[in-house]
Amino acid sequence: MVGQQPIDIDLYDHDDKPTHECGVFGIVAPDVDVARLTFFGLYALQHRGQESAGIAVSNGRGLRYHKDMGLVAQVFNEDKLRPLEGHMAIGHTRYSTTGSSKLENAQPFVVESVLGPLAVGHNGNLTNAGSLRRELLQRGVGLTGTSDSEVITQMLAGGEGATWEEKLKVFMVRAQGAYCLTVLTRDSIFALRDPWGLHPLCLGQLDQGGWVVASESCALGTIGAKFVREIEPGEIVLIREDGPRTVALMPAPRRAECLFEYIYFARPDSQLHEASLHAIRVAQGRELARESPVAADVVIPVPDSAVPAAIGYAQQSGIPYSEGLIKNRYIGRTFIQPDDQLRKVGISLKFNALPDNLDGKRVVLIDDSIVRGNTSGPIVRLLREAGAREVHVRVSSPPIRHPCFLGVDMATYPELIAHRMTLEEITAHLGADSLAYLSLEGLIRSSRRPGAAFCTGCFNGNYPVSIEMVEKEVFELQ
Repeated sequence: MVGQQPIDIDLYDHDDKPTHECGVFGIVAPDVDVARLTFFGLYALQHRGQESAGIAVSNGRGLRYHKDMGLVAQVFNEDKLRPLEGHMAIGHTRYSTTGSSKLENAQPFVVESVLGPLAVGHNGNLTNAGSLRRELLQRGVGLTGTSDSEVITQMLAGGEGATWEEKLKVFMVRAQGAYCLTVLTRDSIFALRDPWGLHPLCLGQLDQGGWVVASESCALGTIGAKFVREIEPGEIVLIREDGPRTVALMPAPRRAECLFEYIYFARPDSQLHEASLHAIRVAQGRELARESPVAADVVIPVPDSAVPAAIGYAQQSGIPYSEGLIKNRYIGRTFIQPDDQLRKVGISLKFNALPDNLDGKRVVLIDDSIVRGNTSGPIVRLLREAGAREVHVRVSSPPIRHPCFLGVDMATYPELIAHRMTLEEITAHLGADSLAYLSLEGLIRSSRRPGAAFCTGCFNGNYPVSIEMVEKEVFELQ
């Protein structure tokens, strides 16, 4: 399957969600099959990226690795895992945000350096990747891929400093934007999070005494590890057999956590700041019901991601919750391209309606976000065809009017429906009887973290760092 890219049915105008970038994982555990545990950790993080996957392992003398295009279960099997022997490993599952989806951009990136072998897994997006890449090329550094993650790897391999700790500190001073890194050397793993804390990274411990880092806490539970704490913004943690140790802490003056981790990205069974994402999303639905009530007979979610918000809306409004759409959970990624007839079927590739729950009903349709608006309209039509008398769309996030440049593939300005249309125009475009979004203030209230600082760039254009306006595949064009 080398070089073959999964064809995503969602790309055929059936998906309308922000898409995330990557999941990272790392483990130090003597006398444990670390490659196998990394496989299962990545399996739990598959929702964060479905384009490629990779694992690198160290036995204290050298590194071995395997990576390829596809889902975790497509890239790895027993034969691929067996040679990955060692007591330390990092893993990565990718969704591309800078650099196209191809094998050259799959992670971890593995290089040889003056300090020995180095492997890097990156979740996020550098906003100054263009200038950093030009510096590397001017120094004569050869780059085989087109992602900012390779830029990070080469900056560390050839950067200033006599130790890995020094090189990582220099990198954090130079880099701008979002990054959570797992860095594997011959004898150590480093875990670091950008100074703004834009995306999550957590630390866990195995019962056997090993240590784990992961993008989300759900990956810890999958392999039987206990959540210990979050990696702090601006923190560099060194992990060896004797345990983790903070070697630097360089936070920004204010945090800027990505609100879409709370809305959509992180799995509902993950925790952020000791709060369940499921509970937070239920609170978003309750807040939405308070802000935008409507007379209706039934509340239904767009499955699966809007289920908690729909539960909250039903609880607060007193309108019964029900299922109105059944999702085909296996259609999301496939190597088989739909033919013209299936393309015409459109949204039915992903959803089927339940007429018994919809016929003659006034329906509140709950979704967690609308980006391009190319899915919500067909869903509204599907509900009407199944007999819904009215369809009132309620969205548990504010209108997305600006792209994200910090690690989320959020579409461009011309593609964002809320950037180019008014609320009334979007309502007409969707064919809904009414439409309302959760306010930014309501979203922040429902996060249950008074006084917390979030990145609100995609909602109001206020980004926490300076932005270089670059397109996703800009480096392919150079």
